[in-house]
Amino acid sequence: MHYFAFLVFENMFSLSPVEMSAIGLSLKVAGGVAVAVLLPAVLLGWLLARREFRGKLLVESLVHAPLVVPPVVTGYLLLMTFGSRGWLGKHLGWQLAFSWKGAVLASAIVALPLAVRSIRTAISMVDRKLEDTALTLGRSPFWIFARVTLPLAWPGILGGILLAFSRSLGEFGATITFAGNIEGATQTLPLAIYSALQSPGGETQAMRFTLFSILLCILSLLVSEVLTRKAVRTCD
Repeated sequence: MHYFAFLVFENMFSLSPVEMSAIGLSLKVAGGVAVAVLLPAVLLGWLLARREFRGKLLVESLVHAPLVVPPVVTGYLLLMTFGSRGWLGKHLGWQLAFSWKGAVLASAIVALPLAVRSIRTAISMVDRKLEDTALTLGRSPFWIFARVTLPLAWPGILGGILLAFSRSLGEFGATITFAGNIEGATQTLPLAIYSALQSPGGETQAMRFTLFSILLCILSLLVSEVLTRKAVRTCD
């Protein structure tokens, strides 16, 4: 354990340009994913936690499908949809596939279910009596959502977004299929590890990338867990 910590500490201060690029791009993509999933994850989490409607089971299945569908399939479907010859991509005036924005989209779709699950749990733990009381006082549903539900559920919401952030740091299949593995453009840490392992003598660099991946993921998961537990204490 001490040797592992020493390796992480030692390698933090001797980054090559390729390593800096991969780490910086990974953080950029993960940050983009956090922003991209925030609104849909909150809306879907609230919808599934607070509303009963026909077709709810189908919506739940579609939301959680990326958890069980192979990531390569997700990337392929994105390529068929948003690629330069895709049914939607050919009408776009800008390139989405094989760009860092495409990496954000691919990672966001894969990470969205995790954020929705966490946010749904956080919202479902908010005491509905508080919402019902506000409703009897003449408050609108939007006011109740913004001033009662969200403030009480925010630690779990933030924890869910950080969980999506963490998941995007390790995304591989959908990203390499839709965004490619372009050094300096779409090569995130998992893709850099893959490239290093394909190169003769690249095991050392692959290990360095691995150490940084583990460190970043553990830190973000720790913060997510702390916020989730805070959400539980807030609602108790």
